[in-house]
Amino acid sequence: MELPSIISSFVCGNAIFCRVEVANAPLNVSMGLLAIIILLICSGLISASEAAFFGLSASQIEKIKNSSENYFRRASYLLENPDFLLATILIANNFINVGIVLISVYVTNLIVSVEDYPLATFIIQSVVVTFIILFFGEISPKIYSTHKKESIIRLMATPLFVLEKLFKPINFVLVKSTGIVDRRLKKREDDISLKDISEAINITKTSSDKHDEARMFKGIVNFGNIQVREIMVPRVDAVAVNDNTPYDELLQIIRQSGYSRIPVYSGSPDSVVGILYIKDLLKHLNEGKDYPWQRHLRPAYYIPENKKIDTLLTEFQSQKIHIAIVVDEYGGTSGIVTLEDILEEIFGDISDEFDEEEDEKNYVKVDENTYIFDGKILLNDFCRILQIREDIFDEVSGEFDTLAGLILELEGRLPATNEVIFYKNFEFRIESADYKRIKGVRVTYHYDEEEDKKK
Repeated sequence: MELPSIISSFVCGNAIFCRVEVANAPLNVSMGLLAIIILLICSGLISASEAAFFGLSASQIEKIKNSSENYFRRASYLLENPDFLLATILIANNFINVGIVLISVYVTNLIVSVEDYPLATFIIQSVVVTFIILFFGEISPKIYSTHKKESIIRLMATPLFVLEKLFKPINFVLVKSTGIVDRRLKKREDDISLKDISEAINITKTSSDKHDEARMFKGIVNFGNIQVREIMVPRVDAVAVNDNTPYDELLQIIRQSGYSRIPVYSGSPDSVVGILYIKDLLKHLNEGKDYPWQRHLRPAYYIPENKKIDTLLTEFQSQKIHIAIVVDEYGGTSGIVTLEDILEEIFGDISDEFDEEEDEKNYVKVDENTYIFDGKILLNDFCRILQIREDIFDEVSGEFDTLAGLILELEGRLPATNEVIFYKNFEFRIESADYKRIKGVRVTYHYDEEEDKKK
């Protein structure tokens, strides 16, 4: 069968015209349409394979790599060189689409005379053909492949493997040239710090944004920079029991605290000997006061104060535990931290019937600008309640995590009751204090610096 000779002539001013003269064309219209359908099927399969290969999850990729089937072995080879795979797909698709366009021009000229119906010829060759290529050769196959990834890969692994070998010289030139461009662009990119991302979240917030969503994004951004001591429950506020506590007293402590896990110490809170899981006692609630509940203790997990909470979260997951004992540099107990404390840094307060009572104890709102806070409230929670930036106290040197710690750092001493301390737009009035710690603080904050607000 003799192929038609195609003679093209273009150009006139700013417009490009293409006149196709077909001589000695043995192919008829039906053969041309059949060729277009076959090429469309090939285009659709190539497009579907692109979506299938590059839409695989990590588990699916691992499954393919571990498979002994021939087509999966070829698919694994292609996935190891994604740049060459993509180049192969694009080159093959472009060749096929060009073929569709050329044959459609040929068929159109057999059906419609360019001289008699120029507008109809233009619509068919431009609009209709483009729509057919996009719908049947791009969009529909990619949508289908998202639900049938493995089937598409089984079908197309071998053809793409052959095409990758066939187009290897062209692929090599394309991949190397794009690699040079990519490296030059990366050199021009500025490093983006976590602080920049956090500030960007503040800038892009609008009045319609949900405050919880923005706070969650900031929690994720800052998650890797938070140390355990910033979120732990201090030793003086943690519920713990001595290992010589009678069983009836232990049950009373459990009922009052409402906690599901309680640290147990021997003699001093610095000597934690284990963790008591309350669920282990459910079968023994009717035992007498001499019941040896200590045999239900589980090993305690100890961590330093400066451990990052993202690392701790990973350890909690691997160890399958929910609570850890925080120790200082001398080995003494600083406090405890739970899985819930970590998750609250991202999702905010996770409240239950016991947390609601605790929140009421932490602070009382007097008016729009005045609150009475418990001295032990964490600065993270303090800033969240006042809706101010969490870095507003960064200028104050020293290590402190609570409101009382901030005031002690500002004054360098333990202030007396009713004493007033000023810092920036804050007025701290000591509501109650004893000889060793600050218990309550009245805080007045004036919102006259817009940059301090998180709203």
